[in-house]
Amino acid sequence: MRVLVVEDQKQLADSVARVLRREGMAVDVAYDGAAALERTDLVDYDVVVLDRDLPAVHGDEVCRTLIARESPSRVLMLTASGTVAQRVEGLGIGADDYLPKPFAYAELVARIRAVGRRTRPAVPPVLTHGDLRLDPAQRVATRAGARLPLSPKELAVLEYLLTAQGRVVSAEELLDQVWDEAADPFTTTVKATINRLRAKLGDPPLIETVARAGYRI
Repeated sequence: MRVLVVEDQKQLADSVARVLRREGMAVDVAYDGAAALERTDLVDYDVVVLDRDLPAVHGDEVCRTLIARESPSRVLMLTASGTVAQRVEGLGIGADDYLPKPFAYAELVARIRAVGRRTRPAVPPVLTHGDLRLDPAQRVATRAGARLPLSPKELAVLEYLLTAQGRVVSAEELLDQVWDEAADPFTTTVKATINRLRAKLGDPPLIETVARAGYRI
């Protein structure tokens, strides 16, 4: 899942980004509304976590602009005001969900996953392929009943390949969807992660390399 966190409190924004990355999400950060609009003009994020009270361009205007652009991104709006009237107003602007501050990180993660599912075709809560099982919510993968020691990034790659349901996924698509802006597009990051994932999945091999096209399960 590709997420944009838009929050002018730098410490909070960076903290949220760290938590989401530990959950296997690819996260970019913007500290004002103008930067958010620039990023969303270049990347179709699954979810935009949008603080309402932003400098440069107000969060309400950012949300309205995304709606006007017919952006596929879902918007989870944050605000220090948790009144019912404020929540209703925020949802009326076009936000998909609304979370008052302060919030628990566990709830934030759950809400991001919930609204993010709306951007993609419906998939079962537990992904399976033969004796391989992946529970995205619990971030647990098993094969033949044994838990696999996968890193957050390896789990994210596995989830993306399983969600593709046999479709060939290019290295560029994986880099765009699983990594964030900090990733160097000219490195062998994707190939190295796939190789580690293959080794941990064991035999018989599950990930197929399709020459000059990408990977699939």
